[in-house]
Amino acid sequence: MNRGNINVALVSLGCPKNLVDSEYMADRMAKAGLCLVDDPAKAEVIIVNTCGFIESAKVEAIDTILAMAEYKTDKCKYLIVTGCLSQRYHGDMKKDLPEIDAILGVGAYGEIVNAIDTLYERDAATIAEVVPFCEVRRGHTTDHFVNFRTPSTGSFAYLKIAEGCSNTCAYCAIPGIRGHMISRPMEDITAEADNLLQQNVKELIIVAQDTTAYGVDLYKERKLPELLQKICALPYDFHIRLLYCYSDGMTEELLTVLADEPKICHYIDMPIQHASDHVLKLMGRKDTKENIYRIMHTWRQRIPDIVFRTTVMVGFPGETEADFNELIQLIKDLRFERLGCFEFSPEEGTKAVRMPDQVPAEIAKQRYETLMEVQNKISQAFNESRLHTITTARIEGITEDGIFYLGRSYAESPDIDPMLYILAKQRELNPGEMVKVEIIEVDAYDITAVTFE
Repeated sequence: MNRGNINVALVSLGCPKNLVDSEYMADRMAKAGLCLVDDPAKAEVIIVNTCGFIESAKVEAIDTILAMAEYKTDKCKYLIVTGCLSQRYHGDMKKDLPEIDAILGVGAYGEIVNAIDTLYERDAATIAEVVPFCEVRRGHTTDHFVNFRTPSTGSFAYLKIAEGCSNTCAYCAIPGIRGHMISRPMEDITAEADNLLQQNVKELIIVAQDTTAYGVDLYKERKLPELLQKICALPYDFHIRLLYCYSDGMTEELLTVLADEPKICHYIDMPIQHASDHVLKLMGRKDTKENIYRIMHTWRQRIPDIVFRTTVMVGFPGETEADFNELIQLIKDLRFERLGCFEFSPEEGTKAVRMPDQVPAEIAKQRYETLMEVQNKISQAFNESRLHTITTARIEGITEDGIFYLGRSYAESPDIDPMLYILAKQRELNPGEMVKVEIIEVDAYDITAVTFE
């Protein structure tokens, strides 16, 4: 078998953490001599790295698997499925999706080359014969991590500092899928960061299931501030952005590092999920409404230009109208610049699916719409406050019609926040370049700017 004659297409679904796993697989395949292609129609092997966190993600994953299976009538010989859906439902997938030729769990990303080799060697082997399904087990789910990979995201890259989660949120299936949290050693993370920066990456986005818990398992204490200082010490021109920060880990030490390190964006993604102490307790969250207010006031006082993003959930079992009104009031008071909202999705294997007082779907939907109407006004006001201000943006691309450059300032995270639509006055701009821009037009989610020279 000549691996160089095998084209492989890799489809990555879900969150940035899943994308990092896809990049690790791509790196292993490229180093093994396999040829990676973007177009599934040109591939002999198609890999779908799935998400299986909530119902909508599961539906998207199944739809994508079936769509990729259509290529098996042409050039594609083998379809491999990896990721959270395969970890969670491998038995059902073997039975119900005969189009799949191999299934790898989240602990087996490092086996991807072996899986492809085995398929070709055995030629049409059954799923069970290909690669033994790999259960999550401690010390194994980070085996696929490597310190050298090529990012697929241009001038920014996600840097995953831990795998799994040790929190016990009642609605979340992640610990059952990914296992307890396993922090990566600092030296491995800084080596990977160094490699990414050598490839001209200009923004490192730190991710984990619970970023602020980094180090608790490995070093017996929270070590995110120290890790950030080590990464900031690398001798390159770049920025760092933090996602998935839990409020119980928003310590004074972390605040000081964020305030003092010029390489760290004044931007925090802090998913609070709710404001009502009653609902937070039902959810199994380690937080209180008082603490959320305290953190927001403290951090805004210390870093006045900080941008907060959060995620909240409506319709959780037991959520009353009074609980929902508490959430609305907190959002009005704290005015998160960015906010995502989800309706509760009952996930099998979680505590929440068995809880009493399930909220009817139509009420959850009404609450979602009410909340987002409130947030839209807050987002609009934030964007209007930026009108005719000068900011620095990094160029990431250009619109299809060629009229606008696409960019982001410190206030915008990739994929989840708005892009800046930038008009260039005098010269062409290059991806990765930092330019000063004046914001000239806004609405709730679109921002137009012009280069300021």
